[in-house]
Formats: sequence, C-alpha cells, structure tokens
Amino acid sequence: MSRLHRRTAGAMLWLTFCMAGLFVLSACGGAVTGNSASSSSGVVSVVAAENFYGDIVKQVGGSHVSVVSILSDPNVDPHEYESNVQNAIAVTRASLVIENSGGYDSWMDRLLSASPSTTRVVIKGFDIAPVKLPDNEHVWYSIVNVQRIAESVAAALKRLDAPDAASFDAHLSIFKQSLVPVQQKMDEIKGKFAGTAVGLTETIYLYQSGPLGLNVLTPFAFQKAMAEGNDAPADSVVTADNQVNQHQIKVLIYNEQTVTPATTKLQNDARAQNIPIVPVTETMPSGKTYQTWMLDQLNALEQALGK
Repeated sequence: MSRLHRRTAGAMLWLTFCMAGLFVLSACGGAVTGNSASSSSGVVSVVAAENFYGDIVKQVGGSHVSVVSILSDPNVDPHEYESNVQNAIAVTRASLVIENSGGYDSWMDRLLSASPSTTRVVIKGFDIAPVKLPDNEHVWYSIVNVQRIAESVAAALKRLDAPDAASFDAHLSIFKQSLVPVQQKMDEIKGKFAGTAVGLTETIYLYQSGPLGLNVLTPFAFQKAMAEGNDAPADSVVTADNQVNQHQIKVLIYNEQTVTPATTKLQNDARAQNIPIVPVTETMPSGKTYQTWMLDQLNALEQALGK
C-alpha cells in the first residue's frame, strides 16, 4: 500500500481515535493544560512530533522541560505514521508543541485542531526555516535551519518560563557552539570532494549535498516520487539505474526509512557494482543527539567518498 493510500486509510480512522480520546479525557475529569502543568511543577511540558526536535528542546531547555517525542523509531517511515489516543492526550497537556509542518507531519495538525488552546505555543520548523528547497520539507537537515529553530525554541521557553530565561539563553549558546564541528566537517568534505557525482534515493539529503558541493545526478523526479510514496516516471528510473550500473556516481546515499522496490534495486545494483552506500535516516537513531547523528552520517559519507 502506498503512503498516500495509507494516509487516506488513516484519515478514515481519525474520528475513531478522536472519539476514543475524548472518552478517555472525560473519564479523567478533563484535560490538564500545558501551562497549568508547567506552573505547578516548574517544568514546561513539551510534545515534539519528531525526536530530533525533541532533542533540540531538551538541549535548550535542560532540566526546565519535560519532553515527549512521538516519532522516535528510525525503522518506521515517518510519512506513514498514524497518531493515536496517547499522542492526543500528550498534546492536550503540552504547553509547547514543536512539529516540522510543511506537509511532513499533518497528523500533528489534526491533533492540535482536536485540542484547541489559547495558551499553547506551537513551533513549526518548516515555517520558520530560512533555507527551503523546492518540494522538500526536510528542513532539519540544514544546519542553518536548525540554528534558527533552536532560537525559536529558546524564545518560546522564555515566554512560558520567564524566571529561567538566563538558563535558556546559556543552553542556546552551548547548542549553537556544538554545531560548529558539524559545520567544520561539512566544510572539510566540500574542500576535498566538491563536484563529486553522487546518487540519492530521496530528497532528504539535498539539504546537505548542496552545501557540500556534491553533484547529485539522480533525477529529481525520481527522488521526489520516492519521498512522496509514488511511482517514479519510467525515464527517471532508467536514468537512475544507468547511473549506478555505468559507474556514473561515486556514492549512493540511501534513505533507510523510505524503502521501495525501486530504491532497493538501486541499493542492490550499487552493491553489485562496488559503489559505496551511505545510509541516512529521517528520524534520529536511539542514543544519539542531533549533533552526533549528523556527524556520524557525515563521517560515513567522507569515508565512502574517499574510497
């Protein structure tokens, strides 16, 4: 079943989820708003649609935030996720919600609509990102965007918890400084390998391949179709296959969370042609921070390009 079909099926189930959620909340005597939970405990209650945003909030908020990240499994395709009653309850209790938006996690918008609040703060990464690529919502792969999003997180936390504003400013400064090694690694790779031809199975890595100076040969129509769960145009499939089998690319960068017969074939062909494959993910792997996640992938890419 394609992503679009699954989204449609999920939408049909949405009313069932909402009704169940309302029953649970009614049984509990009503929803606890995020602000009331924050004021009573001294900790801002946060829900992040994706765990990389949750990690950024934790780093900026420190001990003054309690974060629930909904999407945390790198083995799950985020585009196919369907929310549940537990997610709905978490949102009703949150003082701050952070999502990507841009069509990436529309299920979160439905959760917010089902639990309207005049005091809850909502941050949408895509909307505030200064760097946006056409038909590409994966803005968190840009270091420039992540810095801006972290600034918005700090501003939101200061609004919700003014007494701890100095702490949020200090943690924001530390977070920004911790991104320097990531940028330095990107500059290093660009200095060594700018212009190198690579293949991408999906659009997500365009936010880094551009700043790295890499020459992406895979047709954009192929990447976009894979990202959206559609069948790629036949000519783009043939072109992508030829680029691998004729050794036109040095490395294949493979999104592990967007797997289709077409992307699997590219991966198998690359392996048969001894072309290095560099896996990337949309969701942050367990046990990592945003910074270590990005650095690990960049290090793997650098090693593959150097072969």
